Amino acid sequence: MSAPELRLRRQRPVRIAGASWLLRPRAAAVTLAGLAALLLLMGLNVRLGDIPLTLADVARTVLGGGDAGDRLVVMELRLPRALTGALVGAALAISGAVTQAIARNPLAGPDILGVTSGASVAVVALTVLTGTAHGGAGGTLAAIGIPLAAVAGGLAGAALVYGLAWRKGMDGYRLILVGVGVVAVFTNVKYWLLTAGDVNDAARAMVWISGSLNGRGFEHVVPVAAALAVLVPATLLGSRTLGALRLGDDTARGLGVRIDRGRGALLLAAVLLASVATAAAGPITFVALASPQIALRLAGVAQPPVVVSAVTGAVLVAAADLAARTLTPVELPVGIVTAVLGAPYLVFLLIRTRRVKGGT
Repeated sequence: MSAPELRLRRQRPVRIAGASWLLRPRAAAVTLAGLAALLLLMGLNVRLGDIPLTLADVARTVLGGGDAGDRLVVMELRLPRALTGALVGAALAISGAVTQAIARNPLAGPDILGVTSGASVAVVALTVLTGTAHGGAGGTLAAIGIPLAAVAGGLAGAALVYGLAWRKGMDGYRLILVGVGVVAVFTNVKYWLLTAGDVNDAARAMVWISGSLNGRGFEHVVPVAAALAVLVPATLLGSRTLGALRLGDDTARGLGVRIDRGRGALLLAAVLLASVATAAAGPITFVALASPQIALRLAGVAQPPVVVSAVTGAVLVAAADLAARTLTPVELPVGIVTAVLGAPYLVFLLIRTRRVKGGT
Protein backbone atom coordinates (compact mmCIF):
# COMPACT_ATOMS: atom_id res chain seq x y z
CA MET A 1 0.00 0.00 0.00
CA SER A 2 1.37 3.42 -1.01
CA ALA A 3 2.03 6.19 1.53
CA PRO A 4 -0.88 8.41 0.33
CA GLU A 5 -3.27 5.43 0.53
CA LEU A 6 -2.02 4.62 4.03
CA ARG A 7 -2.54 8.25 5.17
CA LEU A 8 -6.06 8.24 3.69
CA ARG A 9 -6.96 5.04 5.55
CA ARG A 10 -5.85 6.67 8.83
CA GLN A 11 -8.26 9.57 8.35
CA ARG A 12 -11.78 9.33 9.72
CA PRO A 13 -14.77 11.33 8.40
CA VAL A 14 -16.73 13.47 10.90
CA ARG A 15 -20.25 14.57 9.87
CA ILE A 16 -22.28 17.25 11.67
CA ALA A 17 -25.54 18.68 10.29
CA GLY A 18 -24.76 17.87 6.69
CA ALA A 19 -21.17 19.13 6.85
CA SER A 20 -18.24 16.71 6.96
CA TRP A 21 -14.52 16.85 7.74
CA LEU A 22 -11.65 14.37 7.77
CA LEU A 23 -10.25 13.74 11.24
CA ARG A 24 -6.47 13.47 10.85
CA PRO A 25 -4.70 11.69 13.74
CA ARG A 26 -1.53 13.78 13.39
CA ALA A 27 -3.47 17.07 13.43
CA ALA A 28 -5.50 15.86 16.42
CA ALA A 29 -2.30 14.95 18.31
CA VAL A 30 -0.77 18.36 17.53
CA THR A 31 -3.95 20.07 18.75
CA LEU A 32 -3.96 18.17 22.04
CA ALA A 33 -0.24 18.82 22.61
CA GLY A 34 -0.79 22.52 21.82
CA LEU A 35 -3.66 22.78 24.28
CA ALA A 36 -1.49 21.21 27.01
CA ALA A 37 1.31 23.70 26.25
CA LEU A 38 -1.21 26.56 26.28
CA LEU A 39 -2.55 25.60 29.72
CA LEU A 40 1.01 25.44 31.08
CA LEU A 41 1.96 28.84 29.61
CA MET A 42 -1.24 30.44 30.90
CA GLY A 43 -0.55 29.00 34.36
CA LEU A 44 2.98 30.40 34.33
CA ASN A 45 1.63 33.79 33.25
CA VAL A 46 -1.01 33.85 35.97
CA ARG A 47 1.45 32.97 38.73
CA LEU A 48 3.68 35.96 37.87
CA GLY A 49 3.18 39.28 39.64
CA ASP A 50 3.80 41.29 42.81
CA ILE A 51 2.16 38.47 44.78
CA PRO A 52 3.85 35.31 43.43
CA LEU A 53 1.85 32.10 43.39
CA THR A 54 2.68 28.51 42.62
CA LEU A 55 1.12 26.58 39.77
CA ALA A 56 -0.71 24.51 42.39
CA ASP A 57 -2.17 27.72 43.89
CA VAL A 58 -3.31 28.85 40.44
CA ALA A 59 -4.91 25.50 39.61
CA ARG A 60 -6.64 25.27 42.99
CA THR A 61 -8.03 28.81 42.69
CA VAL A 62 -9.26 28.36 39.12
CA LEU A 63 -11.04 25.15 40.20
CA GLY A 64 -12.90 27.03 42.95
CA GLY A 65 -10.52 26.72 45.90
CA GLY A 66 -8.07 29.18 47.46
CA ASP A 67 -8.75 32.05 49.87
CA ALA A 68 -10.36 35.39 49.04
CA GLY A 69 -7.02 37.01 48.32
CA ASP A 70 -5.97 34.33 45.85
CA ARG A 71 -9.35 34.48 44.10
CA LEU A 72 -9.07 38.26 43.73
CA VAL A 73 -5.54 38.06 42.33
CA VAL A 74 -6.15 35.11 40.01
CA MET A 75 -9.75 35.49 38.87
CA GLU A 76 -10.03 39.28 38.73
CA LEU A 77 -6.53 40.54 37.95
CA ARG A 78 -4.44 37.93 36.13
CA LEU A 79 -6.65 35.31 34.48
CA PRO A 80 -8.41 37.84 32.20
CA ARG A 81 -5.05 38.91 30.79
CA ALA A 82 -4.05 35.30 30.06
CA LEU A 83 -7.44 34.53 28.50
CA THR A 84 -7.33 37.68 26.36
CA GLY A 85 -3.91 36.72 25.04
CA ALA A 86 -4.97 33.16 24.17
CA LEU A 87 -8.21 34.23 22.48
CA VAL A 88 -6.55 37.07 20.56
CA GLY A 89 -3.85 34.68 19.34
CA ALA A 90 -6.45 32.16 18.20
CA ALA A 91 -8.52 34.80 16.39
CA LEU A 92 -5.50 36.26 14.59
CA ALA A 93 -4.27 32.80 13.59
CA ILE A 94 -7.64 31.76 12.13
CA SER A 95 -7.81 35.04 10.25
CA GLY A 96 -4.33 34.40 8.84
CA ALA A 97 -5.16 30.79 7.91
CA VAL A 98 -8.26 31.81 5.97
CA THR A 99 -6.51 34.70 4.22
CA GLN A 100 -3.52 32.57 3.21
CA ALA A 101 -5.76 29.79 1.92
CA ILE A 102 -7.80 32.24 -0.17
CA ALA A 103 -4.78 34.13 -1.53
CA ARG A 104 -2.81 30.87 -1.94
CA ASN A 105 0.17 32.77 -0.57
CA PRO A 106 1.98 32.32 2.79
CA LEU A 107 2.68 36.08 2.92
CA ALA A 108 -1.02 36.97 3.10
CA GLY A 109 -2.72 37.91 6.36
CA PRO A 110 -4.93 40.51 8.02
CA ASP A 111 -1.94 42.84 8.19
CA ILE A 112 -1.79 42.82 4.37
CA LEU A 113 -5.56 43.22 4.12
CA GLY A 114 -5.28 46.57 5.91
CA VAL A 115 -7.10 45.41 9.05
CA THR A 116 -4.48 46.18 11.67
CA SER A 117 -3.20 49.34 9.96
CA GLY A 118 -6.76 50.61 9.45
CA ALA A 119 -7.53 49.94 13.11
CA SER A 120 -4.34 51.73 14.16
CA VAL A 121 -5.17 54.83 12.11
CA ALA A 122 -8.69 54.94 13.54
CA VAL A 123 -7.53 54.58 17.15
CA VAL A 124 -4.71 57.11 16.79
CA ALA A 125 -7.09 59.58 15.12
CA LEU A 126 -9.66 59.12 17.90
CA THR A 127 -7.00 59.50 20.60
CA VAL A 128 -5.53 62.65 19.06
CA LEU A 129 -8.80 64.32 18.05
CA THR A 130 -10.50 63.72 21.42
CA GLY A 131 -7.34 64.17 23.48
CA THR A 132 -5.83 66.89 25.59
CA ALA A 133 -5.77 69.53 22.87
CA HIS A 134 -9.50 69.11 22.20
CA GLY A 135 -10.90 68.95 25.71
CA GLY A 136 -10.30 65.23 26.30
CA ALA A 137 -12.62 62.25 26.36
CA GLY A 138 -12.61 59.83 29.25
CA GLY A 139 -14.69 57.40 31.25
CA THR A 140 -17.16 55.25 29.35
CA LEU A 141 -16.68 57.16 26.09
CA ALA A 142 -12.97 56.45 26.07
CA ALA A 143 -13.46 52.82 27.15
CA ILE A 144 -16.02 52.06 24.42
CA GLY A 145 -14.73 54.43 21.77
CA ILE A 146 -11.33 52.85 21.21
CA PRO A 147 -12.59 49.26 20.62
CA LEU A 148 -15.35 50.55 18.33
CA ALA A 149 -12.88 52.71 16.43
CA ALA A 150 -10.52 49.75 16.06
CA VAL A 151 -13.26 47.50 14.65
CA ALA A 152 -14.58 50.22 12.33
CA GLY A 153 -11.07 51.09 11.15
CA GLY A 154 -10.22 47.44 10.52
CA LEU A 155 -13.38 46.88 8.49
CA ALA A 156 -12.87 50.10 6.52
CA GLY A 157 -9.24 49.23 5.77
CA ALA A 158 -10.14 45.75 4.54
CA ALA A 159 -13.04 47.09 2.44
CA LEU A 160 -10.70 49.61 0.80
CA VAL A 161 -8.09 46.94 -0.04
CA TYR A 162 -10.71 44.50 -1.32
CA GLY A 163 -12.44 47.20 -3.39
CA LEU A 164 -9.22 48.41 -5.01
CA ALA A 165 -8.08 44.83 -5.73
CA TRP A 166 -11.38 43.73 -7.33
CA ARG A 167 -11.23 43.49 -11.15
CA LYS A 168 -14.23 41.37 -12.23
CA GLY A 169 -12.90 38.83 -9.73
CA MET A 170 -10.22 38.52 -7.11
CA ASP A 171 -6.60 37.52 -7.71
CA GLY A 172 -4.47 36.60 -4.69
CA TYR A 173 -1.29 38.36 -5.81
CA ARG A 174 -3.18 41.51 -6.80
CA LEU A 175 -4.81 41.49 -3.37
CA ILE A 176 -1.40 41.36 -1.68
CA LEU A 177 0.12 44.08 -3.86
CA VAL A 178 -2.81 46.43 -3.27
CA GLY A 179 -2.68 45.59 0.44
CA VAL A 180 1.00 46.47 0.70
CA GLY A 181 0.34 49.85 -0.93
CA VAL A 182 -2.66 50.69 1.26
CA VAL A 183 -0.82 49.63 4.42
CA ALA A 184 2.07 51.95 3.49
CA VAL A 185 -0.37 54.87 3.13
CA PHE A 186 -2.08 54.03 6.45
CA THR A 187 1.29 53.81 8.20
CA ASN A 188 2.27 57.30 7.04
CA VAL A 189 -1.11 58.73 8.05
CA LYS A 190 -0.71 57.13 11.49
CA TYR A 191 2.70 58.67 12.09
CA TRP A 192 1.53 62.06 10.78
CA LEU A 193 -1.30 61.99 13.33
CA LEU A 194 1.16 61.08 16.08
CA THR A 195 3.43 64.01 15.23
CA ALA A 196 0.51 66.46 14.84
CA GLY A 197 -1.16 65.56 18.15
CA ASP A 198 -0.35 66.44 21.75
CA VAL A 199 2.68 64.60 23.11
CA ASN A 200 0.65 63.01 25.93
CA ASP A 201 -2.01 61.77 23.50
CA ALA A 202 0.71 60.43 21.20
CA ALA A 203 2.28 58.55 24.12
CA ARG A 204 -1.08 56.94 24.98
CA ALA A 205 -1.64 56.01 21.35
CA MET A 206 1.85 54.51 21.08
CA VAL A 207 1.09 52.13 23.97
CA TRP A 208 -1.99 50.85 22.14
CA ILE A 209 -0.40 50.49 18.69
CA SER A 210 2.50 48.52 20.24
CA GLY A 211 0.06 45.72 21.11
CA SER A 212 -0.22 45.13 24.85
CA LEU A 213 -2.10 42.78 27.19
CA ASN A 214 -1.42 44.88 30.28
CA GLY A 215 -4.55 45.72 32.26
CA ARG A 216 -6.85 43.50 30.22
CA GLY A 217 -10.06 42.41 31.95
CA PHE A 218 -13.12 40.33 31.18
CA GLU A 219 -14.52 43.27 29.18
CA HIS A 220 -11.80 42.41 26.64
CA VAL A 221 -12.29 38.63 26.93
CA VAL A 222 -16.03 38.59 26.17
CA PRO A 223 -16.04 40.28 22.70
CA VAL A 224 -13.22 38.07 21.37
CA ALA A 225 -14.80 34.91 22.82
CA ALA A 226 -18.17 35.83 21.27
CA ALA A 227 -16.57 36.49 17.87
CA LEU A 228 -14.79 33.13 17.99
CA ALA A 229 -17.98 31.31 19.07
CA VAL A 230 -19.84 32.65 16.03
CA LEU A 231 -17.17 32.82 13.35
CA VAL A 232 -15.16 29.63 13.96
CA PRO A 233 -18.12 27.32 13.15
CA ALA A 234 -18.87 29.47 10.10
CA THR A 235 -15.26 29.16 8.98
CA LEU A 236 -15.27 25.38 9.49
CA LEU A 237 -18.44 25.12 7.42
CA GLY A 238 -16.59 26.98 4.67
CA SER A 239 -13.63 24.59 4.75
CA ARG A 240 -14.86 22.90 1.54
CA THR A 241 -14.68 26.24 -0.24
CA LEU A 242 -11.19 26.85 1.16
CA GLY A 243 -10.07 23.44 -0.05
CA ALA A 244 -11.50 24.04 -3.52
CA LEU A 245 -9.95 27.53 -3.79
CA ARG A 246 -6.54 25.97 -3.20
CA LEU A 247 -6.92 24.20 -6.55
CA GLY A 248 -7.54 27.45 -8.47
CA ASP A 249 -10.65 29.39 -9.46
CA ASP A 250 -11.41 27.40 -12.62
CA THR A 251 -11.18 24.06 -10.84
CA ALA A 252 -13.26 25.36 -7.94
CA ARG A 253 -15.98 26.49 -10.36
CA GLY A 254 -15.83 23.07 -12.00
CA LEU A 255 -16.48 21.50 -8.59
CA GLY A 256 -19.62 23.59 -8.25
CA VAL A 257 -18.26 26.09 -5.71
CA ARG A 258 -19.63 29.64 -5.88
CA ILE A 259 -16.20 31.11 -5.40
CA ASP A 260 -17.00 34.84 -5.27
CA ARG A 261 -19.72 34.46 -2.65
CA GLY A 262 -17.75 31.91 -0.65
CA ARG A 263 -14.53 33.88 -0.82
CA GLY A 264 -16.30 37.10 0.20
CA ALA A 265 -17.96 35.42 3.20
CA LEU A 266 -14.73 33.80 4.38
CA LEU A 267 -12.78 37.04 3.97
CA LEU A 268 -15.45 38.88 5.96
CA ALA A 269 -15.10 36.33 8.78
CA ALA A 270 -11.30 36.72 8.69
CA VAL A 271 -11.55 40.52 8.80
CA LEU A 272 -14.04 40.47 11.68
CA LEU A 273 -11.86 38.11 13.73
CA ALA A 274 -8.75 40.23 13.17
CA SER A 275 -10.63 43.47 13.88
CA VAL A 276 -12.09 42.25 17.18
CA ALA A 277 -8.73 40.81 18.25
CA THR A 278 -6.97 44.06 17.41
CA ALA A 279 -9.59 46.05 19.30
CA ALA A 280 -8.94 43.92 22.41
CA ALA A 281 -5.14 44.04 22.51
CA GLY A 282 -3.88 46.37 19.81
CA PRO A 283 -2.01 45.22 16.69
CA ILE A 284 0.02 42.12 17.68
CA THR A 285 2.05 41.55 14.55
CA PHE A 286 3.24 38.35 12.81
CA VAL A 287 0.95 35.99 14.78
CA ALA A 288 -1.50 35.83 11.88
CA LEU A 289 1.38 35.39 9.44
CA ALA A 290 3.41 32.74 11.26
CA SER A 291 0.81 30.60 13.05
CA PRO A 292 -0.87 29.08 9.95
CA GLN A 293 2.49 28.14 8.41
CA ILE A 294 3.74 26.57 11.65
CA ALA A 295 0.45 24.68 12.02
CA LEU A 296 0.59 23.52 8.41
CA ARG A 297 4.02 21.94 8.93
CA LEU A 298 3.17 20.44 12.32
CA ALA A 299 -0.05 18.87 11.02
CA GLY A 300 1.51 17.74 7.73
CA VAL A 301 -1.32 19.00 5.55
CA ALA A 302 -1.48 20.90 2.26
CA GLN A 303 -3.09 24.14 3.47
CA PRO A 304 -3.29 25.94 6.84
CA PRO A 305 -5.67 23.97 9.12
CA VAL A 306 -8.10 26.22 10.98
CA VAL A 307 -8.23 24.49 14.38
CA VAL A 308 -4.50 23.70 14.62
CA SER A 309 -3.71 27.27 13.53
CA ALA A 310 -5.95 28.63 16.30
CA VAL A 311 -4.18 26.57 18.97
CA THR A 312 -0.77 27.53 17.55
CA GLY A 313 -1.66 31.24 17.59
CA ALA A 314 -2.85 31.03 21.19
CA VAL A 315 0.38 29.29 22.22
CA LEU A 316 2.52 31.88 20.39
CA VAL A 317 0.84 34.85 22.08
CA ALA A 318 0.94 33.19 25.52
CA ALA A 319 4.65 32.39 25.08
CA ALA A 320 5.40 35.91 23.80
CA ASP A 321 3.57 37.43 26.77
CA LEU A 322 5.55 35.26 29.19
CA ALA A 323 8.80 36.31 27.47
CA ALA A 324 7.75 39.98 27.56
CA ARG A 325 7.28 39.74 31.34
CA THR A 326 10.40 37.76 32.24
CA LEU A 327 13.25 38.31 29.77
CA THR A 328 13.90 41.99 30.53
CA PRO A 329 13.90 44.03 33.78
CA VAL A 330 11.06 46.16 32.39
CA GLU A 331 7.88 44.49 31.10
CA LEU A 332 7.51 44.95 27.33
CA PRO A 333 4.32 45.09 25.25
CA VAL A 334 3.71 41.65 23.81
CA GLY A 335 3.52 43.15 20.31
CA ILE A 336 7.18 44.17 20.51
CA VAL A 337 8.22 40.58 21.30
CA THR A 338 6.22 39.14 18.41
CA ALA A 339 7.64 41.81 16.09
CA VAL A 340 11.23 41.01 17.11
CA LEU A 341 10.67 37.27 16.66
CA GLY A 342 8.59 37.68 13.53
CA ALA A 343 10.91 39.86 11.49
CA PRO A 344 13.52 37.08 10.88
CA TYR A 345 10.68 34.68 10.11
CA LEU A 346 9.31 37.10 7.48
CA VAL A 347 12.75 37.35 5.87
CA PHE A 348 12.98 33.54 5.81
CA LEU A 349 9.53 33.33 4.25
CA LEU A 350 10.38 35.88 1.56
CA ILE A 351 13.58 34.04 0.64
CA ARG A 352 11.82 30.66 0.59
CA THR A 353 8.97 32.00 -1.56
CA ARG A 354 11.47 33.48 -4.02
CA ARG A 355 13.35 30.17 -4.25
CA VAL A 356 10.13 28.24 -4.83
CA LYS A 357 9.10 30.62 -7.61
CA GLY A 358 12.59 30.35 -9.10
CA GLY A 359 12.46 26.58 -8.95
CA THR A 360 15.70 26.34 -6.92
